[in-house]
Amino acid sequence: MTKPAERAEAERAEAEQAEAERLARLDVVRLRAHNAGPLTLSGSNTWVVGSDPAYLIDPGPAPADDAQHLARLLALLERRGGLGGIALTHDHGDHGGGLAALLERMPAPGSVPVAVGRPQGIGEAHEVQLADGVDFGPLRAVATPGHAPDHYAFVFGEACFTGDAVLGEGSVFIAPHKGALAGYLDGLSRLLGLPLQVLCPGHGPAVWAPHERLREYIEHRLERERMLRAGLDQGRRSVEELLDAAWGEVPQHLRPLAAVTLATHLDKLADEGLLPDGVERPQIPPGLD
Repeated sequence: MTKPAERAEAERAEAEQAEAERLARLDVVRLRAHNAGPLTLSGSNTWVVGSDPAYLIDPGPAPADDAQHLARLLALLERRGGLGGIALTHDHGDHGGGLAALLERMPAPGSVPVAVGRPQGIGEAHEVQLADGVDFGPLRAVATPGHAPDHYAFVFGEACFTGDAVLGEGSVFIAPHKGALAGYLDGLSRLLGLPLQVLCPGHGPAVWAPHERLREYIEHRLERERMLRAGLDQGRRSVEELLDAAWGEVPQHLRPLAAVTLATHLDKLADEGLLPDGVERPQIPPGLD
């Protein structure tokens, strides 16, 4: 390892230690899975709050994607006095893939309630259906649809666990389900009104300027909409023309993902009666619409 690489690694470790100490003052612990990638960034975050018992947000990927994550998580839960409940921000595999394996390791079957936005088939006895404003142990659910229709953020004191609604870096993917973008912006606006110290995202580091980041995310989406409407006003109607108008800086290999985001914006304008006739809607891959 070269000296610059060693220095970078030492700085990263120092930053993570400082973050851990700061989070500990809010009774929060982050455990990052080793499943880094283009969509998962440095890996999926599992969050644990409180103790005797602790509550967990997003158990992370299945053991096949990170064989050590479950063992590290079980050791952490033992140190914090056991597990009182599990909350899923949404059911994508990088966040909830490890749920079944974790439940299998619990002392008594059905002993741990699991709060979900969409039924997981884990048994009615311990599956709690989320809704906006529902309290689950020390957590309060806030509906944040957009990345997924079943997406929820969770508030614990002055910390908010945002899943894939807000990341530690970069922007998020909004899937084109009914009311996706309007619901997403509404969810972010409601989080903006809360007295938060930190956002704890599904990927990336904690965000210690929460209101600034939320405003950035809202403005980013509204700016895309302004550029899209300007393109429509110029008479652009095809997918490629509209991508050029509002996502012109996106590299060619990412344009298919930008096209999916374009669909969410077009759906929002259509719902608001603002979409002109003759606009081409992108073809959405199966499972994303």
